[in-house]
Amino acid sequence: MNAKEYLEQAFRLEQRINGKLMQVSALRSLAAKSTAIIRKDPVVTGGKEILMEDTIIRIVDLEREINQEIDRLVELRQEIAVMISRVENPEEQIVLEMRYLSYKKWPEIRSEMNCSKTTAFRWHQNALEEIEKIREVGTK
Repeated sequence: MNAKEYLEQAFRLEQRINGKLMQVSALRSLAAKSTAIIRKDPVVTGGKEILMEDTIIRIVDLEREINQEIDRLVELRQEIAVMISRVENPEEQIVLEMRYLSYKKWPEIRSEMNCSKTTAFRWHQNALEEIEKIREVGTK
């Protein structure tokens, strides 16, 4: 995995979490449309009770997965922040933070950094090369 892929991990994980949150929302909506019938003796009526139970189980399982992934996201963002802090040039650090921790797009980064496209990309490329070197030293 190169430096850019390493830094993009948090964004990708956050996308997966958001996808699962949408799934939970859809399942909750489905469960809310069902009506629970409470009976003294269980009666099988075509499996509607089983469907409701399955939906609730799916919601609980997805929420558990989401919580685990959120914990991983927090750890990963901390790890990335530490890695970025090891880059020496402050402008390069800021570009990486804006891009990989704040998920900003290039026009917004250039505007906030008050720099040209070429300068922003140069800082980014230099910073990625430095991250590569830091990671290489860390794995030896």
